[in-house]
Amino acid sequence: MAGRSSGSDNDSLRRYLEEVGAHPLLTAEDEQRLAAVIIAGRAATTRLEEGPVSTAQRVTLKRAVRDGEEARTRFINANLRLVVSIARRFDGGGLSVLDLVQEGNLGLMRAVEKFDHTKGFKFSTYATWWIRQAIGRALADGSRTIRVPSHVRETYSLIDQSTERLAAELDRPPTSAEVARHTGLSKDHVDLARQHRNALVSLSAPVGAEGDTDLGDLIADRSAETAFDEMIRRIDRRVLDAQLARLSEREREVIVLRFGLGDEPCTLAEIGERFDLTRERIRQIEARALGKLRHPSVRRLWPDRAKSPVPA
Repeated sequence: MAGRSSGSDNDSLRRYLEEVGAHPLLTAEDEQRLAAVIIAGRAATTRLEEGPVSTAQRVTLKRAVRDGEEARTRFINANLRLVVSIARRFDGGGLSVLDLVQEGNLGLMRAVEKFDHTKGFKFSTYATWWIRQAIGRALADGSRTIRVPSHVRETYSLIDQSTERLAAELDRPPTSAEVARHTGLSKDHVDLARQHRNALVSLSAPVGAEGDTDLGDLIADRSAETAFDEMIRRIDRRVLDAQLARLSEREREVIVLRFGLGDEPCTLAEIGERFDLTRERIRQIEARALGKLRHPSVRRLWPDRAKSPVPA
């Protein structure tokens, strides 16, 4: 049941914690070194894409790209426990802890990409804001079942973009006053928009004296067609295929298997066996792929993560 961890969810979370706990934490020196390697790898990727290079240069650049990817993976793995600790604080908001972890991992990946080690900040402090933002957005999007006027959505988008830009510049979450100055809105307007965006109540919210009933259970469903059937019916397969083409072959295969596009959905363990990878690695590939799929018509595939892929 979304919003409250079931026994199965707790078992899955415990196994996940055992997996991520195997990764050693990073020292401040490790963070500095790995961040530098990641940046060098990113620069090498850009150089390879810009134009022809000599054979020797290509070998060197490809090695830098590979080292950067390995450093990025190690950086992410070492901080997965941070995501879990933050996700647990949001339990009960409409998504399971594992779903919150998945969303938080996207924020962690974003933090690794944006982290500037030369500014002297500790990565965990910097990443916490990105993780909380990713989880908060998922909760807001997942619980929003009413139509939001277009001008309100535009205001949300303006505030989000400004907040993200300022956070990258300041290396900390910006205040409402700073966002207001950046967007040209009043501080009260920014505060009100933020408050209203997160004020909706999830249908998965527990109600009753013992909290064993979901709010949604008390609301009659007058539609003969399930939400999932309606969702599938509306999807333009050509748009979906075009978006999936943006992924690497491995990412595309993981998404197709995980969400059962054309067949039954698979667990992380089943996909891991197929590719001879750990469940944690498959989860990372899935999270990275989902982060690339931002087109609205594609996101309709999985508006409620609890209904799409099978449990881990």
